[in-house]
Formats: sequence, C-alpha cells, structure tokens
Amino acid sequence: MKSLLSRLTAALPPGTVAVAGGTVVLGAASYVHLGVAGHSLSTDAMANVSVLWTIVMALGLGIFFPIEQELTRIVAARVVHGQGAAPVLRRATLLTAGILGATLLVLAVGAGPIADLLFRGDRGLVAALGGAFTGMAVCYLTRGVLAGLGRFGAYGTQLAVDGGLRIALAFGCAVAGLHSALAFSLVLAVAPVAATLVTLPALLRAVEPGEDIAWRELTAGLGLLICSTLLSQVVVNAAVMSTKLLAPTDSVLIAALLNALVLARVPLFVFGSLQASLLGGLTAAYTAGDRAAFSAMLRRIGVVVGALGLLGGVPATVLGPWLIKVLFDAGPVLGCVDFFLLSAGTVAYMFAMVLGQALMVFKRHNLQLLCWAAGTVVLVGVTFAPGEVALRVILAYALGSLATVLGMLAVLRLRFPGAAPGATEGPGHKVAASPLGAGAVGE
Repeated sequence: MKSLLSRLTAALPPGTVAVAGGTVVLGAASYVHLGVAGHSLSTDAMANVSVLWTIVMALGLGIFFPIEQELTRIVAARVVHGQGAAPVLRRATLLTAGILGATLLVLAVGAGPIADLLFRGDRGLVAALGGAFTGMAVCYLTRGVLAGLGRFGAYGTQLAVDGGLRIALAFGCAVAGLHSALAFSLVLAVAPVAATLVTLPALLRAVEPGEDIAWRELTAGLGLLICSTLLSQVVVNAAVMSTKLLAPTDSVLIAALLNALVLARVPLFVFGSLQASLLGGLTAAYTAGDRAAFSAMLRRIGVVVGALGLLGGVPATVLGPWLIKVLFDAGPVLGCVDFFLLSAGTVAYMFAMVLGQALMVFKRHNLQLLCWAAGTVVLVGVTFAPGEVALRVILAYALGSLATVLGMLAVLRLRFPGAAPGATEGPGHKVAASPLGAGAVGE
C-alpha cells in the first residue's frame, strides 16, 4: 500500500500533496454549506441561494481565477530566472482592485434589474454577491503569487481556513435559526476574506524585491484568459442558470440540479489541488527548456484525471439520486442517466482544463479562447433544442465540454507537433524552442 501511495504521489506535480488537504476541506465546505442551507431554508429561498452560488462559481471564478493563473505563470517564470515577486504583487494588486471596482459598479448600477431577474426582487442578495466577488478577488490574487513561489503550505492553509469558516458559519446560521437566504449567502463573502488575512503575513514574507514588471507583461494575456475562463464557467455552470431562464418557476428542479452538479463534480474539487501546482510545474519546465519533464507531467496528469473521473463518476451515477435526497433534501426529479451525463461532462471538463493550461504556458491564450467558444456554441445549441428541460441542460454540459476537449486536442496536434517546449542540446546549452513555444528559451 505504501509503495502504491508513493508511486501515486510521485506522479503528481510538486506541491500537490501540500494543497490537497486544504482542497478537501474547501470542497467539503461546499457540500456542508449547501446541505445545511437546503435543510434550513424554504424551497424558494434555497433556489435563490442556488442561483447566487452558481453565479459566484461562474462569473466570480471566470473574472478572478485568471488572475491567479497568470500570476502563477509569471511568478514561476521569474523564480526560474532568480527574480523577486514583490513588483508583480504590487502591480497585480492595483490591477485586481480595478477589475473588482468595475465589477461592483456594474452590480450597483444594475441592482434592481438583477434582483428582479435572479433573486425575486431581493436586493440584499445582490449586495451579498458583491461581497462574494470581493472575497474571490483577494484570495485569488494572493494564491497566484503563493503558487508561483511554490509556497504551497500557505496556499493549502488558506484553502483550509476558507473551507473551515464556511462550515462553521453555515452551522452557525442553522443553530441561530436564521432561515434567511441572505445569511447563508454572506458566508461566501466572509470566509475567503478572513482566510486571506490569515495567510497574508506568510505571503509578504515570501515576496522579495526584483525587477519591475511591465504592465503589458501582466495584462497581455489576461483579457483573453478572462474570456476563456468565463466561457469555461458558462459550460460547467450553465445547467442551473439555463433552467432558471427556461423554467423559472420550477424551484425543485433548479435546486436539484445544483445539488446534482455539486455531487457529480466531486472530482473537480480534487482536481483543484492539482491545478496550482500543475501550472507552476509546467511553466518552470517550459521556461527551463525541459521538454521531457513537460511532456511527462502532462501524461501523468492525464492518467490521474481519468482515474478521478472513474472514482467519482461511478458512485455518482449509481447513488446520485439517493444521495441528493439524503444530503440536500432535493426533490426526486433526476435519475441515474442524468448523473452519468453530468459525470461524463465533468471528466471532459477536467481534460479541457489540463489542455488549456498547456496552451497558457505556450502563451496561446487566443487558441484556448477559440476552443472554449466552440464548446459554448455547442452548449447553447443543445440547450435550446427541443426536448425536456432537464435532459437538454445536462446533455449540453457534457457535449459542450467534449467539444472543447476535441478542439484543444486538434489545436495541439496541428499547431504544436511534438507537444513540448524547447529542449536542451547538452549541459548548459539551450537551443531555440520548438513550434510550441513563443520564441527561444534563453540565449
């Protein structure tokens, strides 16, 4: 058993194990938070929480998670060249504050229509949405620098504190008898901000002075990456929002779909512990021109993703309808076929995330965006095809994710033969990068 665990650990990117514990806590917190809310709130109030949670996971992640990814890539490359990350943190803080300010301004201006369309007129939930976006902005900013520096202990600690607070606050709302969608929604704002403050001293100690970073380097790919991530979040979260638009009065189906998606996406929470270390590892290998390490890391992660899909998908398919009733008090509106399609979509989505990170490292953000756009077109087409609403939105998730994977595989095969960056010709002698790269690796 120890030998098997050792081989599995060796197959993962450095830092994965350190992040895994925090990821488990944060992943469990999502189930506890929604489960406690489901048992504490009325059907309509839970539908409001479901919609807000979905928006946070879709729009919030789409807007702010790219900041973490770009910072991880940039800081990891600077570490290889012996450059400090303090200038990156300073400019990234200003950039993140600007993006957050623009997002909050949109919410403030459109508070009335947003509340009427999504939250049955409750403007308090629009304010809670702004708080949740603020929490995501600060946590992804700091996590990006920590991951790039390889400070995965502090990274995992932030995840664990965030998750632990979500669990404690959710139970606190239930014990206090707060049958309010607003109370359970504010958990998403308070927990990440507090977790960021806990790990901020470790971050400030880790960054060191270095050469200034040009605004262009920080922002060149960020706009494309935000668009790609927003589309990826549309693909993975569209089922709930599509049902809200197509069947706005079916609160039972809306809540059940969110619960089913959370259950079918258990592998995604585990995969989250791979993402930070994977991007940093791929960037370091690419920057150093280590073709063999880059290719081997991609192959190993592909195997791990396939295993995660099987371990999560089979139980979800067989037990899903029963589990969402027990855990979330969901109505009996989804069956085993629905959970199979949701699980298949999750596996395809994880493969798309891996291939997308390879495109990021090659600085081909435009091609990543093109593939997610193709997947979104497929999703929209299936969603608005004739048929039962539940089947359409679930099938759209699976086929949209699959279309994205196929697009990325085609791009990598046609545009980047060899599937690795520049190689070394001998000790201390680097040659120009292969067509995968964006120029030479060193001189």
